[in-house]
Amino acid sequence: MKRRASKTVRIGDVPIGGDSPISVQSMTKTFTDDVAATVDQIKRLEDLGCEIVRCAVPDEEAAKALSEIRKQIGIPLVADIHFQHKLALMALESGVDALRINPGNIGSRDRVEDVAKAAAARKVPIRIGVNSGSLEKELREEIERADADDRSDAVATAMVESARRHIGILEDLGFAQIIVSLKSSDVLTTVQAYRLMAEKCDYPFHIGVTEAGVGVSGAVKSAVGLAILLNAGLGDTVRVSLTGPPEDEVKVAYLVLRALGLREWGPEVISCPTCGRCQIDMVGLAEEVERGVAGLRESLKIAVMGCVVNGPGEAKEADIGIAGAKGSGLLFKSGKAVRKVKEEELAQTLIREIRRMTE
Repeated sequence: MKRRASKTVRIGDVPIGGDSPISVQSMTKTFTDDVAATVDQIKRLEDLGCEIVRCAVPDEEAAKALSEIRKQIGIPLVADIHFQHKLALMALESGVDALRINPGNIGSRDRVEDVAKAAAARKVPIRIGVNSGSLEKELREEIERADADDRSDAVATAMVESARRHIGILEDLGFAQIIVSLKSSDVLTTVQAYRLMAEKCDYPFHIGVTEAGVGVSGAVKSAVGLAILLNAGLGDTVRVSLTGPPEDEVKVAYLVLRALGLREWGPEVISCPTCGRCQIDMVGLAEEVERGVAGLRESLKIAVMGCVVNGPGEAKEADIGIAGAKGSGLLFKSGKAVRKVKEEELAQTLIREIRRMTE
């Protein structure tokens, strides 16, 4: 896939756009003014490989807390601002690495100008974050006038127009450290918005499907949207928006990037879905191996297979793997069968060998 050419904008020490790796972001789910809880959550995200983190700033207490949070974390911090531009100014004073503002609710042009001037003085980038659910009033009215069959295109067009208006304000001020996001809870609307925007600017894109949902359904919805965009070369940094722990957002983001060959992230476990030929506890075996390699950062392909049809072949193609049969299985390393192992010892034998390899 050929990636869209874009400018490079830095959030702290993380480059976004150009030929930089596609970075992974998340957002804290704590009350930002609870510094201890927020820092603790960010530390867990860091351990999983999160490269940029965003905090909601709903009030002055949250804005003031950003300074102490920033001191205690090791990744760039983004302030998420809505409604009150003064909170953006306070966040800048607290030392954040980037701002996210929503054009639909941040206020008048002079307020955007105030924020842009303060950000420029501190060399802090601004993400113009457009959401379909909070567009300007006149743009929402245009959408309402559209035919039902054209509603998705109308929303995407309105999102792009909203972003362009506020990009124009920043450009008039000579401000070019801009990142753009255009998110909807509808996958195809989101995709269309980014496709339209790609024709109109070369600023890097922050991509994701907003309010994707809970658990598996949210992960699937996010993965579909991200995969379409990334496969089209549209995307420079990603955030998966799930109703649940932010750690899950980071995991899903990396799994999508790894599936597309865009980032390496920890071990990949390939496991047999099982069928009537399987004569071992495949589910228990795979789950035990997954738990045993959790936390490893090395890129490794691990096969956990349960029958004689595809098992040996998949295990040979992996860096390490097992191919089970009734009561036992073969351990494979680097394409070769190493030894036969009893069924009850398969998981721990495999985990032990993986640990040796990664050490």
